[in-house]
Amino acid sequence: MTATVVLTARALLLDMDGTLVNSDASVERVWRRWADRNGLDGDEVMKVVHGRQGYASMALLLPGRPMEQNHADNARMLAEETADTEGVVEVPGAGDFLASLKGLPHALVTSADVALSTARMAAAGLERPDVRVTAESVGASKPDPEGFLKGAAELGVDPADCVVFEDSGAGIAAGRAAGMRVVGIGPRAGFHAPDVVVRDLTQVRVEPAADGTIRLHITR
Repeated sequence: MTATVVLTARALLLDMDGTLVNSDASVERVWRRWADRNGLDGDEVMKVVHGRQGYASMALLLPGRPMEQNHADNARMLAEETADTEGVVEVPGAGDFLASLKGLPHALVTSADVALSTARMAAAGLERPDVRVTAESVGASKPDPEGFLKGAAELGVDPADCVVFEDSGAGIAAGRAAGMRVVGIGPRAGFHAPDVVVRDLTQVRVEPAADGTIRLHITR
């Protein structure tokens, strides 16, 4: 038996990795190599890294290490991830979902930088939204709400009128801290109490309303 939830918003803010793009294979390869280099358990590292900028994950995993070393490592990691697009594919339904947002207020809000987000969206065959908030755009990583608040501001929409699409604990926490409702995508999301959780974007239908709002029909 299925049920449909309807959410109304004035703008949508979309994470990339795990939400629009399945990049888990690349993330695993790069971060497990980093774990090996630093004498850490790869499984424990993978519990932390999703959704955050690399330097923020490193600060949690190696709390005694100087932050400048984390930033230097982060730059190397971004270059590795940008070069490694093997196995990067769209999350089911992402292409159709993005196509349905043409002309509607929406933005990409990702912890990736411009180069990495460009490479992964291209590898997955997806068009990037015109409005993009990337790692270069913010001073703090998710779970800080800065990125989502900046996305709302760039679209000229009150945060309370935005719906976030996210897959990670850090991202869901960031959306909540921004005062936004959150649709969780995929198996990771269900552990972090988003407002609604779906398997993938095939379960979301977008309907533009006559009053300028966006109605999201979410089948569960």
